[in-house]
Amino acid sequence: MGDIRDEIFGSLAGTRVTASIIADGDGVLAGASSAAEAAEELGLRLEAMLADGDDIAAGDEIARFSGTPKQMAVAEDTLMGFMAKPSGIAAAARGFVSETGNKPRVVCGAWKKMPKVLKGALRRAVVIGGASCRISSEPFLYLDKNYTRMFGGIRETLDAVADMKGYLKVVQLKGRHKDIVSEASEAVLSGASILFIDTGRLEDVGAVVGALAERGQRGGVEIAFGGGVGLEQVAELMDLDVDILDIGRNILDAPLLDMRFEIVAVDHSEQRGREDDAV
Repeated sequence: MGDIRDEIFGSLAGTRVTASIIADGDGVLAGASSAAEAAEELGLRLEAMLADGDDIAAGDEIARFSGTPKQMAVAEDTLMGFMAKPSGIAAAARGFVSETGNKPRVVCGAWKKMPKVLKGALRRAVVIGGASCRISSEPFLYLDKNYTRMFGGIRETLDAVADMKGYLKVVQLKGRHKDIVSEASEAVLSGASILFIDTGRLEDVGAVVGALAERGQRGGVEIAFGGGVGLEQVAELMDLDVDILDIGRNILDAPLLDMRFEIVAVDHSEQRGREDDAV
């Protein structure tokens, strides 16, 4: 079965159309490079395109390109999809980074829970927004709650990987084996480099930081915190000596940046030339 758009636009053969994608909200552009590649694959002539990471405001022209009527119909169905949701994610990430000054460092690792086909775009959007998609830039072993459950505890898990050199040891703490302070202290003594307090309770951060400082254990580790962290909690967390904030849902569930596709010019001159030649 053929493409019905060939029939719809049959009478517009030879017509050249110019279109724009326009922002209907404020945000941070992400996915522009992917949209540009897709436009090229469609055979469109790209006349202007903002860059990934650009701040955009409602009414800004994000892209302008030209092609045939059918190419425009296909472009309207596809190109905005490369940018709308990633731009919302990038804006949310930048909001957290701006609030913290990236101290604590903002990380979003929840992209790992998303379908494989989406992961690359989500990671890029997080990074474009200024956050990190990994809890450390160095090689690390992430030992989560299921690892510690299988090994039987925090110390047992870290002991099992003690001979694996060249990796930072990151351990997720949820207070399931012992109270959260005891888990944190045990993790430090067992060689952890990053303690990820993944409880969502700010009081756990204060308790761990205070206890480790009293025991002389604070200096050798970084402390990460996560669990539904919102912008309204950032100021308090910045006062609690946290090194890393892991923000999941409040970045990845950000609303998409609304945008629209508008035809801005239609050139029938080539079509008229063909009709004159026929006469």
